[in-house]
Order: sequence, then structure tokens, then C-alpha cells
Amino acid sequence: MPAKIIQRSNKPFRKVKVDTVTIDIIESALRNARYEMDTVLFRTAMSPGIREQHDEFPMIANLEGKMVVGQFGSFIWGFMQGYDGTVEEGDIFLTNDPYSVNGAISHANDWLMLMPIYKKGQIIAWSAMFGHMTDVGGKVPGSLPTDARTIYEEGVVVPPVKIVKGGQLQEDLLRVVLHNCRLPTWNYSDFNAIVAALRTAGNRCVEIAERFGDDIFYSAMDAMLERNKRAMRELIRRTVPETKQYFEDYVCDDGMGMGPYKIACSMWREGDLCIFDFAGTDPQSISSINFLLNEEMFKMFAGVYMIMVFDPQILFNDGFYDLMEVRIPKGTLLKPIKPAALSCRTHALGRIFDVLGGLLGQGNPAFMCAAGFSDSPHFMYSGYNKQGEWYQLYQITFGGIPGKPFGDGPDGHSLWPSFTNVPNEFLESYFPLRIDIYETIIDSGGAGKFRGGNGLRIGYRFLEDGEISIHDDRWLTYPWGVNGGEPGKRSTKTLVRADGSEELMPSKIDHVKVSAGDLLIADTWGGGGCGDPLERDPAQVLFDVEAGLVSVGGALRYGVVITNGAVDAGATQALRKKMAAKRGKVPLFDRGFTDMEELKARCKAETGLDAPAAPQFTTWAKARAGKADKAPRKSRKVA
Repeated sequence: MPAKIIQRSNKPFRKVKVDTVTIDIIESALRNARYEMDTVLFRTAMSPGIREQHDEFPMIANLEGKMVVGQFGSFIWGFMQGYDGTVEEGDIFLTNDPYSVNGAISHANDWLMLMPIYKKGQIIAWSAMFGHMTDVGGKVPGSLPTDARTIYEEGVVVPPVKIVKGGQLQEDLLRVVLHNCRLPTWNYSDFNAIVAALRTAGNRCVEIAERFGDDIFYSAMDAMLERNKRAMRELIRRTVPETKQYFEDYVCDDGMGMGPYKIACSMWREGDLCIFDFAGTDPQSISSINFLLNEEMFKMFAGVYMIMVFDPQILFNDGFYDLMEVRIPKGTLLKPIKPAALSCRTHALGRIFDVLGGLLGQGNPAFMCAAGFSDSPHFMYSGYNKQGEWYQLYQITFGGIPGKPFGDGPDGHSLWPSFTNVPNEFLESYFPLRIDIYETIIDSGGAGKFRGGNGLRIGYRFLEDGEISIHDDRWLTYPWGVNGGEPGKRSTKTLVRADGSEELMPSKIDHVKVSAGDLLIADTWGGGGCGDPLERDPAQVLFDVEAGLVSVGGALRYGVVITNGAVDAGATQALRKKMAAKRGKVPLFDRGFTDMEELKARCKAETGLDAPAAPQFTTWAKARAGKADKAPRKSRKVA
């Protein structure tokens, strides 16, 4: 049963006509409140993942949980469907259990907190936020065990509970949760920071409603959602073909020697309805790379991608959700069955965006972006320092952003909204390590009319004995290029011991012992190129060479000959003519391989790493994954 809302007043809000200026003022006020939530959090949280990296996602929603403003929203709907208790004034809810809320959050490190916003005894809105906790217990520091087979190995799992009830903190419950974490002080600080952010949003919503009136506040949010729906309906009509489009991409391995794992999706339009069907996706993994993908969350992914690619002027919110239908077969990598492990779901999560790019671009090749989201590399380092104090680092690093139809991809950057890197000065101040190398990797971005962004190389010099974990992908498959663009370079991780010996590391591994003086060289992938490299302005190629982004040898991929620091125009023209004749027709996609066996053999020859064995699936997982039943559409129209 869904949650039961308790109110002192049940007077229904009246839908009234609100002029455009008032809607814009209320919209701006709500957006400011959403950014104020961020500010409160960043200034009071302790963990670098939230404080410095901004691994958190706020939102303000209407009465039924539709995000009106926010960053990565849509989780209130899943939460309310999974919670069968009461909602009362002064309550704040906490959960980190993906299975209890149908994937509204996707692994136990994300603490989701929600607060109903009451005014004079009646709910007028919701505020919500989730943030990634550095540690929630489990079998490895950081709570992201690669080899976990069930969610119970990944840390303390909290079902939806009232952590604040009627305004009173449930201290015993919080104490139990914190007792199971390796960094309880950080978790406690981050918890309180999220509470403060939720209450800040609540205060601002009440102030807006008091200024304009409850009915106008309610109606303005309704109008904002409806405006988004109208814009998205037109965008879907213009960009999504009625003919079925299909695309597939792969998570390279599961950290247990098996892979790759296929993510397959078909997309088409029926009238105004855009349909996504993940039939053909591989069954769930026995390791922790499964991603419990909430259908509402995927609609958000698709909507954000479409808006950013086709019409960035559209204000993003949840208004368009009735225009999409998402079908995900149970028992697959994207809809695993409890108690499947979920902690390392980031690899599949990143790959979803590349799949979206491959789908949405086929009907509109002129708007197509290359691959480059690809993953969200994690690095963990922990142990006891010389003073006997526990240290523990969790950091997300970034790769090359794909080339796009109107420009180059940024180098060593994040595609996650509003994310930033942890400053090296912060790392060196708070953890026993030194950053010896921090640079983009020359020639790692795919060649194209618009170059893919170069990957990032970080050299971590360890100053204390400890243990590291590496979580990355795109070491086997390439970030593909589009419209003639070439693939980006793959990722690698090399551990250089203090005695000079080197060891090429797997992309997913825990419990790696390191000693003071050891150096980890972590290379992330480059973004795929977009457009024919032979059409890139030679002067721009020369600039890239002078900037250290492309080598003189790498310039030849663009058919550009550079001699004595200048472009040789005659040699460049001749080379481009020869390359064009040899290549023939420009391909829509360039994955860098023709079949998987060829790719595995090439990977072994180039890196020395053994290619993964074919995935092993249980009989029941195969059976469940083969049933792509059409999911009934749930109406979420504004009351």
C-alpha cells in the first residue's frame, strides 16, 4: 500500500489562472531555494564526496511528488509507492534500500531523505535530497565490494523509516545505523547537513505560498509542469521516429573475470508516446555491477539528455513523464531480483547515457554525440596512519567528454550535472598521499571534426601503507565515435611499486595492498570523436598540438602534416585525399572493432590483460530476463 498522508486540514487547493510573470517569479524563487539547499549542504557536510565533489541531488516537488525544480529527481514517487506508513507534519524519512523503493535510489551508499512541507496543517510540497556516504559498512572500506553477491554484503541497509518523527530525531535508530559505518562522524555530519537543506527548502516554499497564496503557489507549480510537458511533446514529435531504433553497448566486465554484459534498448514513438524497451539486455550478474533502474528515473535520464542535445532552453522537471513508457525485463542487469548485489552499479549507470546517445542520434544524425559518459571511475584508499588514526578516501574521477555536433568534448571532465573534482590540495592535506601527476592524456580523445575530450591521468603517490580499491570500465570496449569520428582511447591502471616494478591492474579490484612510496597511475578513457576528422580545420589541429592535446603523430589521424611547428598545406591536402579514398563511406558509428572475439584478442595483445570469460547466468535469471512484459502505465497527472 502507498503511504497515507495525515493532515489537519484537507481543504483542496483550487486551480486558478496564474499570469506568466507570476509563474516566472515563483519558478525563479523555487530554483533559488534548490540552489540554497546545495549551499547549506556544501558548507556543513564533512565527507569530500559531498563537500568537495558535490555527489548529492536535491529537489523540490509538488503534492504528489513530481519534481518541479531539481537536479536528479523523480525519487519521491518510488519512495511513496514503497512506504506503507503514515506521513505527518514534522516527519523526515530516511532510506538507503533500493529494493524497498523500486530503485528510487540505486545502491546503499546513497542516503535518501524526504520531508513533507506543511503549511497550517496541510501539505503544500515536498523537499528531498540524497547524498553518497563515503562508507555504510560492509566487507570493504567504501562499501562498494566488487565481488559481493548479495546486497547484505554491501553495508547497513535501512528500509524507509521516520528518522525524524513529529519534529523529534529518533536518536536510537540513527545510533544503530551510524554504529555500522566506518566513518560515523562524517555520516552524522552529512546527515545533519541534508536535514538542514530539506528544512531550508521547506521554509522557502512556505514563504512563497504566504506571499502569493496557497492556490497560486499550487497552480504555478502545475503550470510549470504543464509547460514542460507541452515543450517535451513537441520535442518528442520532432526527434523520435515512429520506426523502431535499436542500440546496444556493453559493461566490459563484472570484476570477477566475466563479461562483457550487454545493455540493449529499442526506442520508437506511437503518437505522442515515446517507448523504450530494454528487451535483449543480459541477465543480472552474480557480482555487484547490477543496476536497479527505476522507470521514472530513466524517464528523467532520457528527458535531460533530449533537452541538453536538442533544446537546452526547456526547463527540466517531471511534467513530461506521461509522454514516456519504459519497459525493463525483470531478472536483467537493469532489473535484478533481490537480494542481488548493487553497490557497483555505476558502470551500467554511465553506460545508459551512451546507449541513449546511440538511440536518439540515429533518427537525427546531425545532432548525434559520440560516446564518452561511459563510466564514473571510483578510487578508494584507506588504512591507519603512523599516529594510529583511520583514514579513508572515496573519490570520483573523470574521463573525456564526447565530441558533439557543435564543438569539441572537454578534457578530463564530468558529465554528471554540477559535479566537480576533489582539489589536489584537499587530498594532500587530509590524506597520506601526494598527487605526482595530474594531466590530460595526449591523443586519448577520438579524432573527429570535433575532437573527443582527452582522458585524465592521475598519479597517486602513497605516503602510508594501506589498501586501495579501483572501480572503472571502458578498458575492453572503446568509447565509440559517430558520423566518421574515431573511438576514444580505453582506460588503464598501473601500479608502480617503490622498487620500480610495474603491475597492470584490473579495472575492478578491491583489497590491493600498497606500501609507502608506491605510485598508482590511473588513466581514464577518452571521449569518442564526432564528424569526419578530415574536415577538421588544420589550424585547429595545429593549436591542439601546440596545447599538448594532440601529438605531431596524432595529427596524422586528421590527415594533417605538421613540419617544423607549422602545417604543411600541400602534404596535408595530399594525405587527406589518400585517406578519404582508402576509407570510403563515412560510418555512422565506429566502435573500434567488428566482433567481440577480435576485440578481446586485440585487448590482450595491447594491454596484456586477459579478456573476460563469457558471463555465467543462472537458469532462473535467463528465464526471467527473457520475459519483457509490457508494463502498465501509471498515471501521474497533477491532482
